[in-house]
Amino acid sequence: MTDNINNLVAKAQNGDKWALEQLVSEIQDQVYHLSMRMLVDREQAMDATQEILIILITKLSTFEHASKFQTWVYRVATNYLINSKKAQSRDMGLSFPMFGQMLETGLDQKAIIDPAPSPDQAVLLNELRISCTMAMLLCLDLKHRIAYVLGDILELEHNEAALILEITPQNYRKRLSRARNEVVKFTSLKCGIANDNAKCSCPARLPDAIKNGRVNASNIAYATADAPDYVDVLQQVNEVVDELKVFKLQNATPNFKPPEDLAAKIKAIVETA
Repeated sequence: MTDNINNLVAKAQNGDKWALEQLVSEIQDQVYHLSMRMLVDREQAMDATQEILIILITKLSTFEHASKFQTWVYRVATNYLINSKKAQSRDMGLSFPMFGQMLETGLDQKAIIDPAPSPDQAVLLNELRISCTMAMLLCLDLKHRIAYVLGDILELEHNEAALILEITPQNYRKRLSRARNEVVKFTSLKCGIANDNAKCSCPARLPDAIKNGRVNASNIAYATADAPDYVDVLQQVNEVVDELKVFKLQNATPNFKPPEDLAAKIKAIVETA
């Protein structure tokens, strides 16, 4: 895969339009997945992905092969996601206390999880579970959020993540540690999947989420076909301890892919610019 990417990059840098289109096809999924974990909203992630891909193409000639192409792609993408005014304007300004209060509002404490929920119910519970664990990261500021996503979601080596963020490995480890501690502390206290004594649970929260349109059976955004099953995730989390519970939850999401192939679209935009 690396050799194929390097060949496509070299050809695209030499003006090969077919190679450029193929290159976009190769990298659009990773850019979209990163954007989804940073922004959570599908439309915002799609807009960000398109803009990032345009930047990548227009700056492709500046890539000097001094690092892995993936590293360079993530560097350009993260720079956009944490520094561009448009990306910053999308930030909701959530805090962990605010999110915790939201989670404990409108709960139906009589609702319990069926050990074998119907397929439709399981999808709705999964939709709520995934959207909630992803939205939790919005409580981190952008710099700590990207550190967490690179380290604990994408599971990049610390040296590569530091290179992407253009900070020292020591500073990256500190930033990741602070972000991880905040997420673990909140999840361990507020999430019913990680803590049986927490007020909030997906079954208790689901009726209100459906009522307020946060979960819509006709518009499933997160519980895609490749998403881990709700009951399976419950079992997996119960089998691990402490910080591993949070790691399991945050990684029990789909590998998000853009809803449309952007390669030809991006190529046309760049050619007419």
